[in-house]
Amino acid sequence: MAEDSEWDAWLTRHAANLVLLVHQRIDRRGDAEDVVQEAFLRFWPSRHKAIDPVAYLYGHVRQCAQDWQRQNRRRARREEMAAQSERAESSVFEAIENNERKRIIEATMQTLSAEQREVVVMKIWGELTFPQIAAVLGVPTDTAASRYRYALQNLAKQLVPEPKR
Repeated sequence: MAEDSEWDAWLTRHAANLVLLVHQRIDRRGDAEDVVQEAFLRFWPSRHKAIDPVAYLYGHVRQCAQDWQRQNRRRARREEMAAQSERAESSVFEAIENNERKRIIEATMQTLSAEQREVVVMKIWGELTFPQIAAVLGVPTDTAASRYRYALQNLAKQLVPEPKR
């Protein structure tokens, strides 16, 4: 119970100032609030280890804001590259073939278990490592890797091209 009141006191004392700090780097206030919330949750368990917990909190929030910006820039670059890729497709037949391939892949992905699907998405599209995926899912690294391996095996069985007649 004392922990809750301490949490509330820290949050009440610092939240608005931290949001203001993050808002200097991140335009949308809602995003700034999300960054502060995430940083505070990460900071809280380790606050007792810091020589100056308040400075440590501000540094932690600043680092989380930088991480958010870096992730946002990466996502924007990926989206721009995807948009350029789509614009580069000039052939109507290529577009039809790509849409059909995408539909087949999406349908095939749905045949995987939810656990396998999320690992595949994090690994291929999110470019996360198996230790990162394991941390996100709260499972051992070997479990994340085996889910990925089994998912690829299942996808390969279903996506084998049909022999031409």
